[in-house]
Amino acid sequence: MANEADFIKTVFGLKMKQFRQKSALSLQDLANITGLSKSYLNEIENGKKFPKHDKIVQLSEALHCSYDDLVSTKLDKTLEPIAEIVQSDFFKEIPLDLFGINKNSLIGIISDAPKKVTAFINTLIEISKNYNLSKERFYFAVVRSFQELYDNYFPEIEEQASDYIFENKISVKPKSTELEKILTEQHDYEIQSRDLEKYGASGKLRSLFVPEKKLLILNQLLDEDQKTFILAKEIGYSVLNLQPRPNTYSWLDFTSFEELLNNYYASYFAGCLLIHQETLTQKLSEFFQNRDWKPKDFEALIAGFTNSPETFYYRLTNILPQEFGIKDIFYLCFTKKKNSDKIQILKELHLNQQQAPHANATNEHYCRRWIAVKNLTNLKDNEKVTDAQISHYKHNGLTYLVISTSQKNPFSDGTNRSYCIGILLNSNSLKKIKFSKSDSIKTVNVGVTCESCSIPDCEERKAPPIRLEKELFNEDMKKAIEKIRKDLL
Repeated sequence: MANEADFIKTVFGLKMKQFRQKSALSLQDLANITGLSKSYLNEIENGKKFPKHDKIVQLSEALHCSYDDLVSTKLDKTLEPIAEIVQSDFFKEIPLDLFGINKNSLIGIISDAPKKVTAFINTLIEISKNYNLSKERFYFAVVRSFQELYDNYFPEIEEQASDYIFENKISVKPKSTELEKILTEQHDYEIQSRDLEKYGASGKLRSLFVPEKKLLILNQLLDEDQKTFILAKEIGYSVLNLQPRPNTYSWLDFTSFEELLNNYYASYFAGCLLIHQETLTQKLSEFFQNRDWKPKDFEALIAGFTNSPETFYYRLTNILPQEFGIKDIFYLCFTKKKNSDKIQILKELHLNQQQAPHANATNEHYCRRWIAVKNLTNLKDNEKVTDAQISHYKHNGLTYLVISTSQKNPFSDGTNRSYCIGILLNSNSLKKIKFSKSDSIKTVNVGVTCESCSIPDCEERKAPPIRLEKELFNEDMKKAIEKIRKDLL
């Protein structure tokens, strides 16, 4: 809670509700006995108000308990878990109002069945420990859920970025020099490029912002697109007046959930600044009218906005749902280190529903039939590969148009990346994207992980379908039990 006073009000309300329920009294019954209004009593129970001395006396008499029983912050065994939850970092750091959750309402839900809710929360904690879910990963998951709930589209930021683009006459494909000039002249930044490795920093530290001097230090190893994105993001922090904010990129540490959220807002603004909504919508509309899929045409579409496929693919998640009504999509970013066979999902986003391909924390092997994984596995040095396929998931019957670009990551020494956007094929998307019906795109049966895949004789399989086999074994056991019951009954 915000402070000790809030905690005291919350505890008083919980205890009052507990005593009222033990006495089998409704709020109206208690109002009739004490002469206090039902709405006032409701506010007390919800932790919004703390009654004066004379009213506490009235309440204790009506509830057949002592004055001290009500005002003491000590809770009995059934309510102890609530105090722990109320005072935890969960309430202190995550702004529940972002998700339309009122803290007092949530406390009310917990108080109705404290043992069951506490058991549920403890179960989540246990699961997070078993799957190595750190606080950082948990908070990133919360931010991702927040994005997905809003279809990863925030019109207020789009509008502010659009106005800023117009006012500053920012180019369709802005260069770093253009944005650097804006930061120094309009936002009083000092910008320096330095060799950060001589300070002992890893090459992954792309930038450092020193707020005391409004100094932005850029790693001299940055390429043009990386530098441009960082500068656009800094403009976002300034224009949107985002505080608190992280001072490093890539992310090293965070002090609060709000800081993490502001980091996302600044990144969103940067995407708007680098790839203009109106222009992208127009160019995509034209591209979707093509009846044949041509990878080079898609690469040319990307190049018209940016040299960073990652920025382009992610921007599609903002535009497709809003401008084209294509809401069932996923975005994935894969990584593969040099001389390693391990494929990891670095970033993911699922709009409208949990789409078929998704990250897992169990070290299972992602399907090698995914176009993004195939491209990444076969990628040669200094090569960029773009392709598409129709991916059909047998286990749920869903089919996606998946477009992917894989490239060597020049900044992370031997780590290559693959980006993909997956669009659920339904009547709407088939109508909007003409080439989705093209014979030039191969249809492939795919799974999620090898361990859960039912595709027989898969030549790309990296592990046996042990999870699927266990599920089938359980199903067979259930059928056998039903047969035994049928014979006996």
